Amino acid sequence: MSMFFSPMLILLLVLLAIMAKLTFNVLPEYERAVIFRLGRLARGIYGGNGPGLVIVLPFIDKVVRVSLRTVTMDVPAQDVITKDNVSVKVNAVIYFRVVDQQRAIVAVEDYLYATSMMSQTTLRSVLGQSQLDDLLSKREEINAELQRIIDQQTEPWGVKVTAVEVKNVDLPQEMQRAIAKQAEAERERRSKVIHAEGEYQASQRLADAANIMNQNPIALQLRYLQTLVEISAEKNSTTIFPIPIDILTPFIKGMMEKKDTRPA
Repeated sequence: MSMFFSPMLILLLVLLAIMAKLTFNVLPEYERAVIFRLGRLARGIYGGNGPGLVIVLPFIDKVVRVSLRTVTMDVPAQDVITKDNVSVKVNAVIYFRVVDQQRAIVAVEDYLYATSMMSQTTLRSVLGQSQLDDLLSKREEINAELQRIIDQQTEPWGVKVTAVEVKNVDLPQEMQRAIAKQAEAERERRSKVIHAEGEYQASQRLADAANIMNQNPIALQLRYLQTLVEISAEKNSTTIFPIPIDILTPFIKGMMEKKDTRPA
């Protein structure tokens, strides 16, 4: 008799284990359950849709687990023709999470695949309306526009797009050379402008100094003496003393007066 009931007991224990596995579901904090009871949305007998212990009816309820954690998804490189007819390859990364697990399962067949496809088409559409210079210099504005559009499209699916970041922009070789030449020309222009600005400021200072010396002749004498001190400090075998014309003016006038008074 024990030989006959032993296999039956083992089979019964196996069935009970399977029933317990199907009945009791333990969901972590980051997961929620979408329960279908005879094809219609329902809630668990105990614990609702999680987290924690969720009890369902075996063979009647179907449980689909949905993670609420943020998903990081790479958007494959897309061939984009910008508004100024430049062909580039652009890839991006998108961050999103499920905020409504029921809509994520019921409203769309595969929310991960659908979000990926929506990101690719939106990336080509938005970047195709942008200039190449904007794509390279206004990256934050383009990222914000991509996030707004994709989030608006995925909202009916219960998916919240938190961020979109354009990663790499691959340019053709000829365009890279053109941009390098443009950057070099811009640096040269800035250098010339800075040099011209320095010359202009220096000429202004010299003009100011000349005006001061013109109004105060003694300042010219002081400058002359300072120049003599600087020259004497040098170890030169020959020293040339520049004499301001103002010093010679009285002598020149005296010689001219004597010449005029001399009898013919």
